[in-house]
Amino acid sequence: MSIGVILGLSLGVGSGVLADRQISDDSLPWEEARLLAEVLERVKRDYVENVDDAELIEAAIRGMVADLDSHSAFLDSEEYEEIRISTTGNYSGVGLEVSSEDGRVVVVAPIEDSPAEVAGIRAGDLIISVDRMPVDPENLNDTVARLRGRSGTTVSLGVLRGDDSENPLVFELRRARVELHSVKAEMLEQGIAYVRISHFSETTGRDLYDALEDLLAEADGSLDGLVLDLRDNPGGVLDAAVEVSDAFLDAGIIVSANGRVPDARFRHEATPGDLLEGAPVTVLVNSGSASASEIVAGALQDHGRAQLLGTSTFGKGSVQTVVPLSEGRAIKLTTSRYYTPSGRSIHDLGIKPDVELDQPEDDDDDSQLAAALSGLKERKSVRTARP
Repeated sequence: MSIGVILGLSLGVGSGVLADRQISDDSLPWEEARLLAEVLERVKRDYVENVDDAELIEAAIRGMVADLDSHSAFLDSEEYEEIRISTTGNYSGVGLEVSSEDGRVVVVAPIEDSPAEVAGIRAGDLIISVDRMPVDPENLNDTVARLRGRSGTTVSLGVLRGDDSENPLVFELRRARVELHSVKAEMLEQGIAYVRISHFSETTGRDLYDALEDLLAEADGSLDGLVLDLRDNPGGVLDAAVEVSDAFLDAGIIVSANGRVPDARFRHEATPGDLLEGAPVTVLVNSGSASASEIVAGALQDHGRAQLLGTSTFGKGSVQTVVPLSEGRAIKLTTSRYYTPSGRSIHDLGIKPDVELDQPEDDDDDSQLAAALSGLKERKSVRTARP
């Protein structure tokens, strides 16, 4: 399972609202619809090659939706399944993150506790076959689809390890339910913790709360500071962004949104209880921090709860709703614009960090993380010195 493939489809913030409304005949622009029918008929009759009707109609739909904005899209059944996986945080398969590199299908990492990890597949292994059929590095989606399947079914993987190309390993794996966790946490040093959120799924809020509980227990119940890393986090589920923001806020607006229909207009507020009890927080952001990441960064910055460090964020201030259609298809449609607690729209603007600091491309060390750690130590000293 390639998380890279998944995230490419989950840039929108999902509001969890599904449309189920009857379409009125009076609302359809029949003259324009007649024009569309004329064009379709002309293409079917005169185009140099024969075009399948279903492909032609799907292409027309894709063009219509995609022309609205860069975040709206028509999703076929496979694309809809990808976005479902990215938002729910689980799927049925063997539990591998794979990529295509230099004409080979490479294991980036096995997912923790997955069938692949239990069987002993390692990062850097090369997958050469699935069920004894060669894989095509140019079609990674096909490999991913063949690795998935119903829980309890088996799949055979041919793997090359190291320089031993003469003796491929064969792994017989039984597919199972795989959980994709978006939160990773560790202690940087005594009293100061680090939390990385890679994307926002339905499980992110719960995963963050569990991670913070573990960190607090390790720190004897109290942290002196926290680095929250949202760099290159493309977004995901809106409700997860609200839960993450709420973990660090006692009160106030987290995000509000406005759209044409009632479901697209909403306002979320924090509930009492800051899990860190006011301990300083630094949020790392960059141009890859988008959508749900910007909701969290904007809420914590507007409330003065965290210092933002890095470079300006992507600037995606819209909300997409995934609307199911027939035969497992869907459309992802922009339905709202959202606003930070101060009422600003960050669409096409992004969020400017409090401390701007580029990350050198050739920097072996993480200079942004080092700066965040140094700043937290200074803020910790000030906080401790207060009478």
